[in-house]
Amino acid sequence: MFALLIRHSLLCMFLAAILGFLFPSVSLAVFPFLPYVLFFLMALTLLGIKQDKLLNRLKDIKVWYYSLLHAVFYMLIIGTVGWLCSANASLQLAMVAVAATGSLFATPAIVRALGFDSLEAMAMTIATTLLLPIVIFVTLLMYQDGDIHLDLVSYFLRLAIFVFGPMALSFVVHRFAPQEALEKLLFKFSPYTILLVFAFPFGLIGSFRLLYNDDPMAALNYLLVAVGLCLLFFIVSLVVYWRSGKEIALTAAITSGNRNVLLTYSIAGALLGPAFLPLAGALQLPTSLLPVITRWLNKRL
Repeated sequence: MFALLIRHSLLCMFLAAILGFLFPSVSLAVFPFLPYVLFFLMALTLLGIKQDKLLNRLKDIKVWYYSLLHAVFYMLIIGTVGWLCSANASLQLAMVAVAATGSLFATPAIVRALGFDSLEAMAMTIATTLLLPIVIFVTLLMYQDGDIHLDLVSYFLRLAIFVFGPMALSFVVHRFAPQEALEKLLFKFSPYTILLVFAFPFGLIGSFRLLYNDDPMAALNYLLVAVGLCLLFFIVSLVVYWRSGKEIALTAAITSGNRNVLLTYSIAGALLGPAFLPLAGALQLPTSLLPVITRWLNKRL
């Protein structure tokens, strides 16, 4: 059973989003447990990466150039499009906030399932996460009036728990555990890491289903905006990095498409406006479909 799920893990991610939409009460019940799932996902993923290599990758200026593309460039593009289309202020703020959001912490596990370099994806994910407080503050300055108070304590606490904590754990394990035994253990269990990713599209889409129950047309509009955002992030990043090679281009594309909207909401909260949470829920459908599209492109290109 597990072998079948792993073999079709990328498609199962999309099916998990569909199931969450069909059973919103179960989805909402799973939602509070997602932080625990995230910790184990990051810990297992980082255990498969030697931390000295990750730190060296983070020193590469190219990773930080990517983070500027991931956030600043897309913020400018989305803000311009929203202004030209005369979108309402709440939706403009939500779209630009999504563009400012760092990559999903589950991205390295998804990239590994695609057979790509999870180390590169992890470095990109961490860089975009570290940039998040700056770009989200700029976003709020542009679109909000009055005083802006970000919950940076909550943000850095989550950063310590979900990024630096697993990094430290990985460093200690690789430093003191017998390498041969550790490699055998990781080789045996690392394929199962992707199963934890299923919880995120399943647990995050419940709020979007509630919007659909109240106003189907509004939910459809949010879904169309979410699809447009994901396609923009994915296609532009693919084109920008195409000359770097197919694997790097596809890694950058799917890392751009995955957005950690819950982390953004945790530090900015209600300042993001009433349109952010519905848009975050709608993003789960196209985001969970991106790995399937990426695998298809990898075979065709």
